[in-house]
This record gives sequence, C-alpha cells and structure tokens, in this order.
Amino acid sequence: MSEVFSALGLSELNPGVIIIVAALLIPFLSGAVRSIYMLAIPVVAFAHLSGLPTGDFGQFNLFDMTLTTLRVDKLSVLFGTVFLIATFLGVMYALHVGAWLQQVCGLIYAGSAIGAVFAGDFVTLFVFWEMTAVSSVFLIWAANTPSAQKAGLQYLIIQIGSGVILLAGVLFYFRETGSIAFNALDVGAFSGQLILVAFGIKCAFPLVHTWLKASYPEATVTGAVMLSAFTTKLAVYALARGYAGTELLIVIGTVMTLFPILYAIIENDLRRVLAYALIGQLGIMVIGIGIGSDLAVNGAVAHAGAGIFYFAILFMAIGAVLYRTGTAKASELGGLYRSMPFTTAFAVLGALSIAAAPLFAGFVSKSLVLSAAGKDGFFWPWLAILFASGMVVVHTAAKLPYFAFFGRDSGKRCEEAPLNMLVAMGLAAVLCIGIGLYPAPLYALLPNDVSYEPYTVDHVVTQLQLLTFAALAFTLMLRNGLYPLMLKSVNLDTDWFYRRPGHTLAQFANRFRVYTWSFVADAAVGGATRAYQWMHRHAGPDGIFGRTWPTGTMAFWTTVMLGAVVIAGFMKAATGG
Repeated sequence: MSEVFSALGLSELNPGVIIIVAALLIPFLSGAVRSIYMLAIPVVAFAHLSGLPTGDFGQFNLFDMTLTTLRVDKLSVLFGTVFLIATFLGVMYALHVGAWLQQVCGLIYAGSAIGAVFAGDFVTLFVFWEMTAVSSVFLIWAANTPSAQKAGLQYLIIQIGSGVILLAGVLFYFRETGSIAFNALDVGAFSGQLILVAFGIKCAFPLVHTWLKASYPEATVTGAVMLSAFTTKLAVYALARGYAGTELLIVIGTVMTLFPILYAIIENDLRRVLAYALIGQLGIMVIGIGIGSDLAVNGAVAHAGAGIFYFAILFMAIGAVLYRTGTAKASELGGLYRSMPFTTAFAVLGALSIAAAPLFAGFVSKSLVLSAAGKDGFFWPWLAILFASGMVVVHTAAKLPYFAFFGRDSGKRCEEAPLNMLVAMGLAAVLCIGIGLYPAPLYALLPNDVSYEPYTVDHVVTQLQLLTFAALAFTLMLRNGLYPLMLKSVNLDTDWFYRRPGHTLAQFANRFRVYTWSFVADAAVGGATRAYQWMHRHAGPDGIFGRTWPTGTMAFWTTVMLGAVVIAGFMKAATGG
C-alpha cells in the first residue's frame, strides 16, 4: 500500500487525511458496497501508516512558520494505531445505521483525531483540534432529542472554546520562541499555561468535566462509542507530548481519579455512569503523565490505549441495550441476560477489563502507572489509584452488569443485538483478552524503552485481593440495602455553580435586551411619528408650505428680503468691513 501512495506522490500524507477525504464519498454509495467501503477506509489508512518511516514529513512554509503535517515517532504511532483500530470497531458497530450523515461525521471525527496525533506543529494541531469538535457534535445532535440538542450545544461551545484558548496560547508561544513546533512545553510560561488549559478542557479536568457527562449519554447509540474513543484520548496524547513531568498534573489527576466515584455510584443512567468512570480512568493517565518517568508515561499511554478498547465494549453493550429496549436507565432494566446473552457476556468481559482483573487489558496497563507511583515515592497518588481501582468495581464493573443484565427482572424481552454490533463487541473483547494475556505487542509500541513484567506474584495477589474485597463490598451493600437506589433523578454536579448563575445572568441580559429594544423602538417610533405630524402640519395640503400663496404676497416678501440684503450691504460698506 505504501508503494501505491508513493506512486501517487502521497507518501507523506497524514493518515488522518486519508480517512477524512474517503469519508466524503460515503453519501454516493449504498448497501453492501457502502459497508465494505467504510470498513476498508481504516484498513487502508493503517496499511499506509505501517509503511511510514520515522521522521518529520509533509513540511512547508506558511508565512514565517514551518508546518510539519506528518510527524512519525513512537508516541504518534501508538495513538495512531489504537485510533485506527477504534475507527474500524466504530464503523463495524454502526454498519446498521442508514443515515449517512452519522457515518460521514463519525469518520471525519476519527480522521481528525488521527490527523492531530501526527501533527508536528501547533497550527496543524489546531486545525485538526477544531475539526474534531465540529464533526463530533453531529453525533450528539443526530439523536434528535431536546436534551441532545442542548447537550450538543454545550459540547460545541466548550470544545470550540478549548480551540480558541489553544490558538491564543500558540500565538503567544510563537511570539516567545519564534517557533510553532509541538514539543515539550514550559508550564511556567504564559503560553504554556494557556495551552495546558486548552488540553485540560478536552481532557475533562475537574470543574470543566461536565461537558463529558452531559454529552456522551445524549449521543446516538453509535456516536457514544466513537466519542468515548477519541476526544479525551487526544487530550491525553497532547499532555504526554507537551507536559510530561509537570507535577501539577499529579494533583489534577488525583482529584480526577477520586471525585467521580460518588457520582458514578448514585447515577441511574448507565451511559452517564460510564462517562464518570471514564473521567476516573483519565485521572490515572494524567497522574502518570505528571510523574513523568519513562515507566509512568508508558503506563499513561498504555492505559489510554487499553481504555479505548474496554470502554468501547461497555459503551457498545449499553448502547445495544438502549437500541433494543429504548432505555439505559438502571431503574428500568434487569434480567436482560435472558434476551441478550451475547451482549451480557461481552459486558462482563468489559467489566473485568475496567476492573483491571488479571488476564485482561486493564491489568497490564494500570499496573504500570501504579508501579511508577510507588517506585518514585508518590504515596498519595498511589493510594488514590489503589482506592479507585477497588471502587471502580462498586460503581461500574459490578453495577453495570448487575443492574442491566442480572438483578431484578424488569420483564423486558427483546431481540439480541444486531450481528454487526456483536461482531464489534467480540473484536474489542478479543483485544482486551489478547492484550491481557500477551501484553508484549502493546509494550513494544510504548514511547520509552522500559522492561516491565506485570505478572508478578505481588501484583497478581494484590489485585485479586482488591477485587475480591470490592466485590464483597458491593454484594453486602446490595443485601443490606446500603447501595443507593436506582431512581429517576437529577444529580447536581459542579456545573451547577456556573450554570445557575449563568442562567440568572442570561435572564437578566434578556430582560435588559427587551427593555433596551423596547425603549429604542418606542423612541424611534415616537420620533418618526412626531416628525411625520410636523411635516404633515406644515407641508400637508392645509399646511403653510402646502397652501397656494397670492402673487402679491410673494412679491411683498421678496421685496422685504431684497431690502434686508441692501441694508446689510450698506451697513457693511459704511463700517469699512
């Protein structure tokens, strides 16, 4: 495939561009041809990536800046490879969707994220950064519900805002350094601080995380799967590229790891549970990047890659439930293992992966970060990861399968998920198990050369003990009525603190607008009315200027005016003027 691209003069083409351009042809295809074509797109892009050598390519000058549209190194190849696999899984999962808009936007979104990880400069990164925001919002709006429209608007505003802040940071960075190359950044510089805020918004840092829990659950069944794979993981890549070793991230990551726990436990919407769980797992990645050692960064990016696959399974499973039953509310589900046995099995496998059970992907990735935190003496982050690893069983790994597929029988009887959905879940499950059993291929892709063995007696025994006690705690809470009831409710998050004042401010601004417009309109109408009345009074048929004046009267006034002019001229001459 690389020879084909070379023959076409496209050997330095960013793999993301291949997907974006190819996606534009989807509306002109239909049926089996469209399905085969869409599945082939990420395969062709992966073949192109496999033939790319290490280095900077696609460079050209724009004004005084050198753009590098294709940077190939171990970090970009890792994320590019995982993103392309996730794209294939997402396409497979969505093959039954007839609306071409979702399919086109989904692939453009994936291509933009892939294009961003291969960007070697900030201008190229900014372009793809904004393209991910614009293309992905249609995966939310396509749900075509009032709540989806509002969530999509919030998502778009925040994501575009992240891009605007990124652009401001890039401008300051260019002024400070004279370069736009995307390399390690100084968080002490103003430009570095702005860019960190932009990355943090997309990574769902605390206080700006609410866009994630608000938008992902409102997306379409297939759109939520795509969203879970790219937006936040692109931010993790950007942080790993620019801010490895920034200790502020350790604090931020620790908070991210802990605060979603309670929300995930009490949440009734299972897709929102997954959104909170995703934030918690992102916190572990951010801790690893903040620690900054080779082992920690390897763990962060490995956990990002593994997380894409097990979150794909979980979002796919709950998406299949939503597709077949029309709800993802825990209070309305239960007993679905009778109707959806394969989906149930895949959900359990995804739950074991997110719980980091031995022999599953989460175990071989999370243990890297945990080991790095303990080795480098970061006790509190280490303890936070350990605590969160146990609590993820309580709020997601046990909760999701129990309330959706087991537990009380809701009486719902439905068909199993469509075949393409099952195939996508099956492939993701194979990846989770395969990585867990044999992590060497994943470790080989990691950016730093570190020898690490996850399957030590200490690691395995510690994790099994943790999972056993967490599962026991979940069981005891259920049996004793201590687990929060799954009720229809609205759980307040930190966005209340700016949404409520913001709503009040918007109401005040609207009243001020109405008052101002009313005042200006009344003044304009009143002024125009008075002007018309004056004109009508003086220039109308009966007005002084509209009447017919006698010739004698006109001659009289002409004489008066002429006399006045003569007198004025005489007085001017007499005074010597």
